[in-house]
Amino acid sequence: MINKRKICVVVTARPSYSRIKTAIRAIQDHPDLELQLVVAASALLDRYGTAVNYIENDGFPIAAKVFNVLEGENLTAQAKTTGLGILELSSVFERLAPDAVLTVADRFETMATAISATYMNIPLIHVQGGEVTGNIDEKVRHAITKLADLHLVASDDAKHRVIKMGEHANTVHNTGCPSIDIAREVIGSEMLDFDPFLKYGGVGAMIDFNEKYLVVMQHPVTTEYKESRIHVEETLHAIYELGIPTFWFWPNVDAGADGTSKGLRSFREKYKANHIHFFKNMEPFDFLKLLYHSKCLIGNSSVGIRECAYLGVPVVNIGTRQSGRDRGVNVLDVDYIRKDIKFAIQKHMENGRYPTDNIYGNGNAGVEIAEVISKWKLSFDKKISY
Repeated sequence: MINKRKICVVVTARPSYSRIKTAIRAIQDHPDLELQLVVAASALLDRYGTAVNYIENDGFPIAAKVFNVLEGENLTAQAKTTGLGILELSSVFERLAPDAVLTVADRFETMATAISATYMNIPLIHVQGGEVTGNIDEKVRHAITKLADLHLVASDDAKHRVIKMGEHANTVHNTGCPSIDIAREVIGSEMLDFDPFLKYGGVGAMIDFNEKYLVVMQHPVTTEYKESRIHVEETLHAIYELGIPTFWFWPNVDAGADGTSKGLRSFREKYKANHIHFFKNMEPFDFLKLLYHSKCLIGNSSVGIRECAYLGVPVVNIGTRQSGRDRGVNVLDVDYIRKDIKFAIQKHMENGRYPTDNIYGNGNAGVEIAEVISKWKLSFDKKISY
């Protein structure tokens, strides 16, 4: 009887789940792998959409839950949340005794996963390393790359960058992004087959989404967190002045989220917009379907750079959060200026949908990730990299 490799996947936030869902499924289904799923940080909290509920509804057994988020949504809270994560995850890893730990992308909470596994001599697998952006995420992403032992990147440029950072070519594999696997299922659907209000509630106007609508997802930028309220207010005014039905999603837990949230609440109370509805979260498949049938995504989420490139959805990318990332022709970049945001949206509305772009994969990443992990020679020794 062959002993299965125990692969501990740590999900710390709602975007991380959509980024890794199909890989979790493939690991669970692989005959040579055993899934150990740990859910931590903001993925457990209601104010950020309680991603853990969607994980459980998808039928994934959870091996451990780690509550480590400190209130404050500022730089100190981020650092302390990471420190608590190291303490708690170290105990979880000691109990589960995984053969390898898998961490996702670049959110600050993932540092705790990477540090804990590294100091415990547990081989570390990093998904979506090697990319470039304009904020703290890049520091986190590259730091995790240097801690990781196996690199499962989402693009050719990312692969070359990780190798240039000193990682051995044999440890770097371009599997594509697992979220594209979900996007592939969405392409071609003719209409929304669910009622967003009935299924997800939310607050705000009960808008008509049968004709045309926009989607907004704007997060604070950690290195610009003091301006987060000003930033979101520019977008709010642009959307308000356009008067187009809009689904608006709540921000992540990053430093500055309190300013973004206050800006949203204050605007809602003052302007009583009858064409904007606010949500905390949606299941990954429903969210991408909502995006696919929208006229445009506005904000600074990486979903506009990744999934929307594949789906051909027009994107108005605001500010510096995604600076440096490979993007398709579907993206127009603007600053935090309401007239520029309005102009870019109107231009996209004239263009319509764009062709599919495979920058971040062709929709088979989950299976490829599980297969690479199953054949990888487990190692936490970096000597071969130099």
